[in-house]
Amino acid sequence: MVKRRQFIGGLTALAGSYLLSACGGGGSEDGSASPAAKVAANPKAKASNASDSGTTIPPAGSITDNNGAVWTLKNGSVYKNGSKAGNTYDVSLLLWYNGGIYHEGTGGQFYGWNGSNWSACLDPRMGGVSADGTTLPSSPYIIDKSNSMWTLVNGVIYRDGETVGNTYNVTLVLWYGGKVWHCGTGGQFYVNADVDGQWRPSSDPRIAVAPAPGSFYGMNGHFDYTYTPTQLVSILKAMNCTSYRVGVTDDPDQLNAVVKIAKAFQSAGLTLLVLIDQGVYDAPGRVMASESIAYSRGFSTGSTVANALKPYGVTIYECGNELTRQDATVVDFTYAGTKASDFNNDNWPIMRGVMRGMIDGVKSAQSSAQCGINFCVADVGAADALWDGMQPDGSGGYPTVRWDITTWHNYEVYGDLFDVGTDGAGPGFDLATYCKARYGVPFIVTEWNTGPEQTESYRANYISDRLAAFYAARKTHNIQSVMYYVLDSGNNAYGIMINGSPISAPYNAFTNFTSAHADN
Repeated sequence: MVKRRQFIGGLTALAGSYLLSACGGGGSEDGSASPAAKVAANPKAKASNASDSGTTIPPAGSITDNNGAVWTLKNGSVYKNGSKAGNTYDVSLLLWYNGGIYHEGTGGQFYGWNGSNWSACLDPRMGGVSADGTTLPSSPYIIDKSNSMWTLVNGVIYRDGETVGNTYNVTLVLWYGGKVWHCGTGGQFYVNADVDGQWRPSSDPRIAVAPAPGSFYGMNGHFDYTYTPTQLVSILKAMNCTSYRVGVTDDPDQLNAVVKIAKAFQSAGLTLLVLIDQGVYDAPGRVMASESIAYSRGFSTGSTVANALKPYGVTIYECGNELTRQDATVVDFTYAGTKASDFNNDNWPIMRGVMRGMIDGVKSAQSSAQCGINFCVADVGAADALWDGMQPDGSGGYPTVRWDITTWHNYEVYGDLFDVGTDGAGPGFDLATYCKARYGVPFIVTEWNTGPEQTESYRANYISDRLAAFYAARKTHNIQSVMYYVLDSGNNAYGIMINGSPISAPYNAFTNFTSAHADN
């Protein structure tokens, strides 16, 4: 298993590369910045004689920008201060808009000037990214975060003039949560997965869903703490925590320790979420030989754990920990996980087998139990492939993995849960909304925190910020619980206390919020 510090450290570059672009690059020193953004970054560039925003050639004879440069259009080519600005021809319109220079060719394509050349973009007068909830046909078009324009013509969906997948009889196109959705005459919703134009079935993402209350504030811990179960109960209640996550295998010593915790929690009315920590490797550390072997191992572990814990009120089991983020399962740890191809095709059946085995093993012992499957970063590519019985290579018809609860790890380096970037750099989307509509089951953040290098004051501010965001979304996004990692890490890298003594700033931030916001 990849150690948490190594994994998060390896993704530092991922978080640092989240950058949105209006018109793209094109070879400039700051090619990702739009013309307007470049001007905004240099407020001293403002010139008192700049042309009014919206000025065009024609009819104007020239345009003066915020730096005092004069732009003209002659014989279809664009000139700046009398010299050709890049390689342009057949230009029909030159536009000055909100601090940027744009031109339109005879084919209707707009381009923006980034300081050294031109990059394709939309007409900036169209208003930029559409407001969340924009629909077609109510609006004539939708502009997404990649600056693409979506239209609906005769029941068929187009993106930048090209059809997107195979659509027909579409009555509604919706821009919501950073994704494009559509609904046809039959009432079924679909979401665009941004992979080869694929549309995946979903529910209407606008429908608010509230899970059962009473377990929202959660905490992570370990079975081998020196705290007694009674002490754990007291500590958690002092922080207003109502749920607790602990990992275990089928090892008898581990199980006995967790059974003792479960007994104490049952009496105290606290929810215990048990992580079944079975991986894709065999005892010697090799990837298991086949899907059937992996299934059998998962089934044995799942049934053993559930049989031991079902008498003590445990009803939720998380089947595997970061299985999509093992050396054997992800192609590159810096990949965001939004594409199935981000994952190892050869070892995919092993992971699928052990997941299916754990779920079936738990259900064989405790049919009413709820089973979760855990994902990280923006791993909707993995989740979709498992849910639909697909391989990372795009082939289908394989066993599906269906879970009762979607569980996710959302560390700061992965991005905001409600605006997670695609492919490590692309425009963000609301991951919790996607999961709510796509899989139709409750959502639990089973681990969240900032990085181990942060100060106590930074961690405290992060705790307050994230709890506020999670709490605000709990009744609309089907978020059942958010479980801080971790109660005690033996140091101040992640833990909220050390040997029973609170780490004041993060502890106070957590308890102040939970005291002021009821778990209901």
